[in-house]
Amino acid sequence: MKKTLLLMRMFFLGLLFITATACSDDDDGDNGGGNDDPNIVEVALETPELTSLVAALQAADGNLVNLLQTDGPFTVLAPNNAAFATFLSANGFGSLEDVPPSVLEAILLNHVIQADVSSGDLADLGRGYTSTSAAGANNLPISIYFNAENGVRFNNVSSVTSGGADIDASNGTIHIVDAVIPIPNIVDHAEANSDFDSLVAGLFAADGNLINVLNGEGPFTVLAPDNDAFTAFLDGTPVGEINKTVLTRTLLNHVIGANVSSTDLGALGAGYTNTSVDGPGDNPMSLYFNTSDGVVFNGISSVTSADIVGSNGIIHAVDAVIALPTVVTFAAADPNFSTLRGALDARGFIPVLSRTEGENLDGINPEFTVFAPTNDAFDDLESIPEGTVLDNVLLHHVKSEANIASTDLTGNDTVETLQGDNIIITAPGTGDNIADVEDGAGNTDIGIIAVDVQADNGVIHVLNKVMIPNLPQ
Repeated sequence: MKKTLLLMRMFFLGLLFITATACSDDDDGDNGGGNDDPNIVEVALETPELTSLVAALQAADGNLVNLLQTDGPFTVLAPNNAAFATFLSANGFGSLEDVPPSVLEAILLNHVIQADVSSGDLADLGRGYTSTSAAGANNLPISIYFNAENGVRFNNVSSVTSGGADIDASNGTIHIVDAVIPIPNIVDHAEANSDFDSLVAGLFAADGNLINVLNGEGPFTVLAPDNDAFTAFLDGTPVGEINKTVLTRTLLNHVIGANVSSTDLGALGAGYTNTSVDGPGDNPMSLYFNTSDGVVFNGISSVTSADIVGSNGIIHAVDAVIALPTVVTFAAADPNFSTLRGALDARGFIPVLSRTEGENLDGINPEFTVFAPTNDAFDDLESIPEGTVLDNVLLHHVKSEANIASTDLTGNDTVETLQGDNIIITAPGTGDNIADVEDGAGNTDIGIIAVDVQADNGVIHVLNKVMIPNLPQ
């Protein structure tokens, strides 16, 4: 239900933007609609509370005065004179002339929405995100959070003043606000939206000064679990009582060191990227994404609100905390491994390959290196083995107590599998193979076609054939 409401809010705000733009296209004339009504700049000139705004528009780069006299439509969140005085004092500026024009331009554009949005529209939506005219990560428009549940407030720092809403102009609407709205970064967005209170508390509680990290230049993409997601993850344990190392590593598993929009993910469809937490051997942890039905990470966490853009990155709100993955996590999440996952489950190997350090029960210990056949690889078999034969085949694809990344291979490597037979890996491979593999039975038509899917208890390399051990006849 929560996901549906958020999507409805995004849909109606988008519909509002389309409707406003269409109405503008139907208008005749120039310079604010071609009628005698004053445009946004003319209204500001006539409003004593907005003399500082007018001066700022004139001082900024980018010809903003001319922009706001065009047809629009625009919604301008107009800081009053007191707001500008506070902004200048708080940032050590003696006057507007001391603010670099490019900085002033960006800040002012962060107060301009390219649609005609009334306070009634915002009240109907309740709260959510729209975009300003300022440029953020990947040159995407900066997001702005609004909450109209008790007055109208933007980014939790600036409120529409009493009597300051819905000032009509020929090319849009002005709402007078009581504070200048700074360009938000990822942390500002998280702190502004109460849905992320638990995430912010976690960032403060973790080791590694994560708040300061995410206040840095970036770029970052943060998969931000909402409060309900954290409640399920914590299961009644206060965030301050969670092991700090576990908490820190879990949170870093939600941070990608790049700007990744929902459009980027949609264009890729499905695949792997890396998060900011290290796995065994200091190799970056992998993260699987699939956009066939929404955007889902590691098969467990779905995006509920996408593309919240800040100055140093992008937030995607998600509905579940993404735990540190095991090799089984990826086998379950990636549909290319569904046959392998079924075979592991049928033979009772899921608990074994889900182990982490200190869970030794039978001498089969992480870390694991798993050579994972795809569904197509299994389809190439005349039939999938059963019983103890299948056990031996599966064990022939696992190396225990070693996280062998592709960088650890020398080009001619012999690896002893859990089944007991060796496999021989030769790199580079032939054709499209990254490396060629000879299995225990002497088959040499096997290729590694993808490498280094890194989990917390081992690593996966992808095979195009099932390896067969030297089984007794």
